[in-house]
Amino acid sequence: MPDLFIDGSWRASGDGGTRDVIDPFTGQAFTAVDEATADDAAAAVAAARRAFDDGAWPSTPVDDRSKILRRTAELLERDKEEIAHTETLDTGKTLAESRIDVDDVAAVFRYYADEVLVDVDRTVDVGRDDVVSRVVHAPVGVCSLIAPWNYPLLQIAWKVAPALGAGCTTVLKPSEVTPLSTVHLVRLLAEAGVPDGVVNLVLGGGPTVGPALTEHDDVDLVSFTGGLATGQRILRAGAESVKRVTVELGGKNPHVVFADADLATAVDLVLTGAFLHSGQVCSAGTRLIVEESIADELVAGVVERARRIRLGSGLDPSSESGPLVSAAHREKVEGYVALGLAEGARLLTGGKRPAAEHLQTGFFYEPTVFDGCDRSMRIVQEETFGPILTVERFRTEAEAVALANDTAYGLAGGVQTADVARGERVAAALRHGTVWINDFGPYVPQAEWGGWGRSGNGRELGPEGLAEYRQSKHVWRNAAPKPADWFTG
Repeated sequence: MPDLFIDGSWRASGDGGTRDVIDPFTGQAFTAVDEATADDAAAAVAAARRAFDDGAWPSTPVDDRSKILRRTAELLERDKEEIAHTETLDTGKTLAESRIDVDDVAAVFRYYADEVLVDVDRTVDVGRDDVVSRVVHAPVGVCSLIAPWNYPLLQIAWKVAPALGAGCTTVLKPSEVTPLSTVHLVRLLAEAGVPDGVVNLVLGGGPTVGPALTEHDDVDLVSFTGGLATGQRILRAGAESVKRVTVELGGKNPHVVFADADLATAVDLVLTGAFLHSGQVCSAGTRLIVEESIADELVAGVVERARRIRLGSGLDPSSESGPLVSAAHREKVEGYVALGLAEGARLLTGGKRPAAEHLQTGFFYEPTVFDGCDRSMRIVQEETFGPILTVERFRTEAEAVALANDTAYGLAGGVQTADVARGERVAAALRHGTVWINDFGPYVPQAEWGGWGRSGNGRELGPEGLAEYRQSKHVWRNAAPKPADWFTG
């Protein structure tokens, strides 16, 4: 079956082009998908525009939209094993992680099935008995939703569930590296009853399809998750037509550990925060900022356990971490390791491809820990998006906060301490969109997600995630109209 979905029908690329999909474990193509042209992308935008301007979806009763979201969650659970298997083949992550992703996606659809039923319209008291003044909410319009390769299903769900719940029409574009789970999701949305043209899907590289999705005057909103440079280009493009643009552009996330934290727990949380999904997580805790008095002991524990992480195929139940997503991405990670060595950081473990024979075909890289790091180093400043942990040390609480906030990014951070008051003080002082105290990584659909600084703008999840796809409108009704007599002539 063709892989592009435009105006309710599956179709092949306009020029017959396809792109191979690579299994990161074998390094080999295991399928191919249709590759959209610029004209295909423009057709998808046009279909979404017609569906919004002339179709019934924006005015569909909210109860009906809610039922479709809830039905989608049910279908995701029905197809959980198939989707998880696909996600693992596509991204390289372990099957256990992929199953959690599918559960989380179903939870997001259920959350917004409920949240859209919450009435946020309000009546405004203007001090006049003859006036009814209301603030109501309308869908933004046509939305281009662009997702990254590390969590392809999860990230597109964070966008499309609230967009549909608000009454918007959409064009979805997953990363060209990991398109398959989004194709499956679109099939489920169609099965759930989304009308023709409301959800459209294009696959392909940003240079080809991006302009139609981000610059077109018929697009009212762009939601993008990905790299900083691409996000900056999209923001500039959106400024030309003054469209709404929300971006989540990654992070360089601090994980602050005080001396009174439980050592075994701290080691475990640092390990998980840094090396889950081979560090290919926008909120990964890649900057360990540890109190000097326990630094040697904590770092030794992290290094010892990092060396024992079992690398392997995501489909192998014994694997704890899979490969990086592509050869090109591994080369980028290797470049950062070489840079760290050149900058004078001390390599404690990793820093190379694994030697095991069964890992030679995949894009594997060993969990890597650098000690002796400081803010002058690019490996501390820049998002490496791989299994690289840097270690910085502090003596005082004020120094810890200063180090944690000394970043151009501001997506997430963590603090570990047995002192409840100190944990709250540090969390309040950190300029990051999510802060975990004595934990690292959990999120729930009910709580907003997003960054400060160069990590982006806007929010996903929670009530604000739905509000991104709504416009406020003030409606003033004069119940007893009469001449104003402003002009007497």
